[in-house]
Amino acid sequence: MPFELALRVTEILLALAMIQQSLEHLATERRSRWIFLARTGLCLLLLLSGIQPAVTLVPLLATSLLLLHRYQGPYNGGSDKMTLLILTCLTVSRLAPERYAELAFAYLAAQLLLSYFTSGWIKIINPDWRSGAALRDVFRFSAYPVSESLRGWADRPRVLQAAGWAVMLLELAFPLSLLHPLTLMAALACTAAFHFSNACFFGLNRFFWIWIAAYPSILWLQGRLIG
Repeated sequence: MPFELALRVTEILLALAMIQQSLEHLATERRSRWIFLARTGLCLLLLLSGIQPAVTLVPLLATSLLLLHRYQGPYNGGSDKMTLLILTCLTVSRLAPERYAELAFAYLAAQLLLSYFTSGWIKIINPDWRSGAALRDVFRFSAYPVSESLRGWADRPRVLQAAGWAVMLLELAFPLSLLHPLTLMAALACTAAFHFSNACFFGLNRFFWIWIAAYPSILWLQGRLIG
């Protein structure tokens, strides 16, 4: 994927993901509603290809920093951190000279790769994940399942153990997907399906959209490395 195309697709996907995040807050948040209204407007501008992206990326980054202060950190965990990471890398890529622009975008791709590998490593050294107990506890005791009927999955230990191992192996093997364009496409399809299942089972919809927004960076990096 060419560099400029990868940047533009990332901007579009990021804008859509941030609009979704902002609309969630507009329905419930009153104190900081103006920030989310501003973010929504800026994201709509970012979607318009005729407008210089840096003009909207810089104030979008500023709103993210304001929200870090407002909530005393990335209150929504990994999805907020990934949003800030993508915003920062895109802003640098649009403002910096070409050499540093590519380095910033490559850093985003590297962080995406590490997010999967590190997650898989943390899981596989945990005996509860290897035995399937971790997933059983999530379904049985946590507040994550989006409906009470899903708690019945806790009574399927072999299925959950197999699912846990599938996730761990996918995450640990993800760096190897860079060896060929087809393996990378297959790996991204599998990880997207993994995030989608988390959204369906546990309501983690933000992770699906914001992680997808980072995928163009690794598609570009893979082409850059083997091209």
